[in-house]
Amino acid sequence: MTERRLDEEERRAVEALGRGRDGRSTDIASGGGAPAWLSRSLAYCTRCGAELAPATLPEENRERLACAACGHIAYINPRLVVTTLPVTDAGEVVLLRRGIEPGYGAWAQPGGFLEVDETVAEGAARETLEETGLVVKPGELVGIYSRLEAAVVVLVFGADELPWDGIGFKTSWWAIHDWVRLRHPEVPLPERFRGHEAF
Repeated sequence: MTERRLDEEERRAVEALGRGRDGRSTDIASGGGAPAWLSRSLAYCTRCGAELAPATLPEENRERLACAACGHIAYINPRLVVTTLPVTDAGEVVLLRRGIEPGYGAWAQPGGFLEVDETVAEGAARETLEETGLVVKPGELVGIYSRLEAAVVVLVFGADELPWDGIGFKTSWWAIHDWVRLRHPEVPLPERFRGHEAF
């Protein structure tokens, strides 16, 4: 089965649905293709080694990187990040300070990239253990957050003093915001992200 081009009415119907709650954590407009930094890393065909070039193909509904030599299409998909918001017996959420870029020194929840051979719950537990030494069982899904700038989709599994202005990533900020809303609706929340805007 191949994709088909959407007509103008169909395109407007999809756009009218809006970006969804996961779009709160990105400032980039949808539909702009892969970030330039990611496209630059995909220069050669994985099948035959020839150069890839942007092309509008009849069977696709958007521009793709394609190989003129063998016809292979290089689909660029986001990476999946899995995280948790560990909570202590005292009811406090565990955050960590980033020790690497991006966001060096900023606050974030523990997490990282999902490996191809694990479930999202396994990946979230592994990443939390690697980064904090805590063994956690991921529970309720707090939210899903898209970061078009970083080409990632962040899944966050389930505070009272939180360093709102020092949180390093919009996905972390929104996940913590949503967790507090779910678990502690009485806690006042800031209205907008004022952390490190570039992350």
